[in-house]
Amino acid sequence: MRVIYSEDHKLRDAKTELHGGLLVTPFEGPFRAEWILKAVKEAGFSDVVAPERHGLETALKVHDAGYLDFLSKAWTLWQASGAAGEAIPTSLPVRRATQRVPNDIDGMLGYYANATETSITGGTYEAAVASMQCAITGADWLNGGNRFAFSLCRPPGHHAGIDLFGGYCFINNAAVAAQRLLDIGAKKVAILDVDFHHGNGTQDITYRRGDIFFASLHGEPANAFPYFWGYADETGEGDGETCNANYPLPRGTAWAAWSAAVADSLARIKAFGAEAIVVSLGVDTFERDPISFFKLTSDDFTRMGALIAKAGLPVLTCMEGGYGVTEIGLNVANMLKGLEA
Repeated sequence: MRVIYSEDHKLRDAKTELHGGLLVTPFEGPFRAEWILKAVKEAGFSDVVAPERHGLETALKVHDAGYLDFLSKAWTLWQASGAAGEAIPTSLPVRRATQRVPNDIDGMLGYYANATETSITGGTYEAAVASMQCAITGADWLNGGNRFAFSLCRPPGHHAGIDLFGGYCFINNAAVAAQRLLDIGAKKVAILDVDFHHGNGTQDITYRRGDIFFASLHGEPANAFPYFWGYADETGEGDGETCNANYPLPRGTAWAAWSAAVADSLARIKAFGAEAIVVSLGVDTFERDPISFFKLTSDDFTRMGALIAKAGLPVLTCMEGGYGVTEIGLNVANMLKGLEA
């Protein structure tokens, strides 16, 4: 198992997040990647490398060029505006509003946001690019004939849509990795999102594509962020019809129901003809995660890895969520051990 990790993730170190009506210390921070790296090394995954440098060529195939340009300059424009705090959107283009990109940075933030909890800070863009490079390097490792790779992506990516950021996500690492696999020879690829929260950004990117099958297991959207995506009747459109599978699951979901949904998604991935699986790994399905409501145990993550490995396909795992408890490292390491077992 090759592990790809960039020290540049530390460049994003936001101090504020809008939560419960207050600006609080973010649930997503540099400590997450450090806990995970320590745990996977202690579990014996010692082949840790830095990502190869890549530009935005692959990202531009899944994201809007104007959006990526916005990310690259948002912090500079925010500072130039004279604002004292971190950049948080305050005005959104809601239903029946005019959908045009404003000139003012405050308006631009709202135009490109799909949620308002996530601040943009100095170093956010650079860290997001490094995270993307981890994903691309992992895809290249699979293309070299290897079975497994783990891209320790931070910031995460699955809430980043074609032209949207939010949920701590800016560039969609899993979608970029899938695109990279297609660019270097694969005909069909699957993305399996096992984060507690629906991968709305990934669905946005893949919904009308017939070369990427997207499956997401998540808390039912009526009760869980991102709320407005992830229902079971969202099955894809156009070339992507039947290539989108959502598994919304109720509060308190434990291994029996959760694993049945994984097994069904893997059967659909195999029937689709995918040549590789990109796993969006969120360990916020853990029973003690502070912002989720599933009940998986640490041992369940080992079972998860073994279940995914039984599909017999190369697997690139890209890190997504998992918050606030030190077991996130153990749970990631268990999943990787399950894959290799």
